[in-house]
Amino acid sequence: MPKPKLISFKVCPFVQRSVILLKEKNVDYDIEFIDVYNPPEWFLELSPTGKVPVLVVDDTVIFESAVIGEYIEEVYPPALHPTDPVLKAQNRAWMEYTSPLYMGFFGVIMAQDQVEVDEAMQEMDKNLAGLAVANTNQPWFNGDDFSMVDIAVAPFFVRAAFVKKHVGVDFLASHPTLQAWSDKTLARQSVIDSTVNGFDKMMLKMMAAKNSFLLESNS
Repeated sequence: MPKPKLISFKVCPFVQRSVILLKEKNVDYDIEFIDVYNPPEWFLELSPTGKVPVLVVDDTVIFESAVIGEYIEEVYPPALHPTDPVLKAQNRAWMEYTSPLYMGFFGVIMAQDQVEVDEAMQEMDKNLAGLAVANTNQPWFNGDDFSMVDIAVAPFFVRAAFVKKHVGVDFLASHPTLQAWSDKTLARQSVIDSTVNGFDKMMLKMMAAKNSFLLESNS
């Protein structure tokens, strides 16, 4: 089986999903980081959308993070989706449900004033409340089995911890079951290993470059 190559941006949450999945399956892979704000010409020729992640398998390009995840899930054991088709479909739906959380996170950290922060926080909290209702099993989304849903939300938990640490905003304060899920997730080795060295420093630099209201008000 050809060795896959992941083309990535160091702080992209959707790239981090792919990395966690590859590590969970003990897949031997290569990774190359690019600057998505100044991408090399070869990458733009490779990626139809100009976005990361991109997975290259034996000179074949696979793009879009959800599709990359499903490919890795299908090709490499062990399976992290439920075998039951209905449960699998429900899991895929909840994976999709987590995607707006990442947009909400960026909305909060890049907000230019308190009004923008509050608006982004309110929208995010609605999404988190829905996820909390669905998260009735412990310790993972499907109970004892770590799954693709847990991977889908893991990078958000990484970023929620970052925001709590550096600007004192606690996304999970009103959702104790999500906090417990986050604590378990952040302690998992694949999640730890998927977070690049210097992550916090890179995120703070990005916030500073965008004149983040939260960063300036906490400096």
